[in-house]
Amino acid sequence: MTRLIPALMITALLTACGVDGSPTHPEPRPEPGISISGTVEIGVAGGN
Repeated sequence: MTRLIPALMITALLTACGVDGSPTHPEPRPEPGISISGTVEIGVAGGN
């Protein structure tokens, strides 16, 4: 048990410090495939 605690502490420190390498940039997101266009009209129409 006395050897287990230091081993777990060392493992926790190594996993927390980024031992797997330097950070990498995320891949750019693709453009969205949906586009919306058009017009909107609001008004009052009167009758005869």
